[in-house]
Amino acid sequence: MDAAATIGFIGLGTMGGRMAKNLHNAGYPLIRYDIDAAKCEALAARGATVGKDTPEVVRNSDVVMTSLRSSDIFCSVAEQHLIPNARDGHIFIDLGTTEVEKTQELATAFAEKGATLIDAPVSGGPHGSETGTLRIFVGGDAAVVEEYRPILEVLGEPKYVVYCGSSGSGQIVKGVNQLAMGLGAAAYMEAMAFGVCAGVDPNAIREAVGMGDGWRGQFDGIAKRIIDGDGKQLVVKYPELPYFLAAAESAGFEIPLTEALHEFCRNENYEMFDNMNRPSRSFWGTLTKDSDDE
Repeated sequence: MDAAATIGFIGLGTMGGRMAKNLHNAGYPLIRYDIDAAKCEALAARGATVGKDTPEVVRNSDVVMTSLRSSDIFCSVAEQHLIPNARDGHIFIDLGTTEVEKTQELATAFAEKGATLIDAPVSGGPHGSETGTLRIFVGGDAAVVEEYRPILEVLGEPKYVVYCGSSGSGQIVKGVNQLAMGLGAAAYMEAMAFGVCAGVDPNAIREAVGMGDGWRGQFDGIAKRIIDGDGKQLVVKYPELPYFLAAAESAGFEIPLTEALHEFCRNENYEMFDNMNRPSRSFWGTLTKDSDDE
């Protein structure tokens, strides 16, 4: 890629803001934009180049990167602003988690304009985005991905910037990542709830089962957060589960544990213990709608 290529970065939230900063620090010409005017004004006051709106950023950029909160938001922005302003040779990189089928449909629409969509969802949370050590799951045209890999390696640990296959493959592997995290957390929460609801002191459960390596260490992290009163902040990736259920249905296979978890959460039966001495029968943490901790 041309080292002088201008990058437009849309979405400056908890993850996006840090990723954009890393690209700026790496010396890439950057135009930033967020729907939150206050963020844009603050950046402009510090001398950053800020676009007035999404279409302007697209028109003035060679590469457009997006870090948006949900599949629906990205698809809406792509359909209303990105595709209409795309041109031949334009590169678009979606860093968010987007439905697989939608990603593939949008990739076709971009291709009709002579542009390319790369799906490159990330994992690693705010710390990973701050330190440039994210895992990035990449899908799309292999040659284009390789050409623009240097940009991605600014954001992620190079050995974890992994090409996964054709369009949508990055989103599929992000699904593997999210399901491994969400289903695992749900299992440990339920196991902890079994012991506490049956009358055992949660500290005893943690000392007996946790405090070790491997799965015991993962259980220990869940148990500690519950004991410390942070159980209501535990997440099982509930907002994204429909993406993966839709992908499985489209491909013709079942993921029954995910189906059961989604159905359970869909009925809003996910409150953690009301009181660790007198736990309620429902045991799930309040599920955040914010996916910035990916």
